[in-house]
Amino acid sequence: MSLLDASRIVLIIAAPCIMVAGIRHLPRWCSAAAERWRRRGPDVPMPYGPPIERLAADLRRLLRLHGELAASAHHAFCAHRLWAVEAAIGMRAVEAATALGVPHPPPERADSLTRTELSVLLSGLVRAGLVLPARVGGFTTDGRF
Repeated sequence: MSLLDASRIVLIIAAPCIMVAGIRHLPRWCSAAAERWRRRGPDVPMPYGPPIERLAADLRRLLRLHGELAASAHHAFCAHRLWAVEAAIGMRAVEAATALGVPHPPPERADSLTRTELSVLLSGLVRAGLVLPARVGGFTTDGRF
């Protein structure tokens, strides 16, 4: 007897067993799956972006860093870093504005906001209840948001 004949015999014997097992267990498996699906309930809404607490902490850290860089005597050496920090502030501020429902520029413009636009956006975030430092060098002229 060749290997091909042996595999045919195994298939002939196993096929009815597989069919009976499928007929016997498939309805139970389907009803259990349907019950799991029903118990799952409605989809829970997932938040967009990071938690507001993390956004606020990042903004406070970046604003302090911006104040330190703006007060530094090495403006020529840290101008590029100051621009990078302002871009990061803009991106985090837009994310926070999205989370709080504050009007903001489109997210694709977040890294190129001017200091005036950043000041207006940060003021809106403070009015919405986000706690930020009272004075940030370069963004406000009167020490308030």
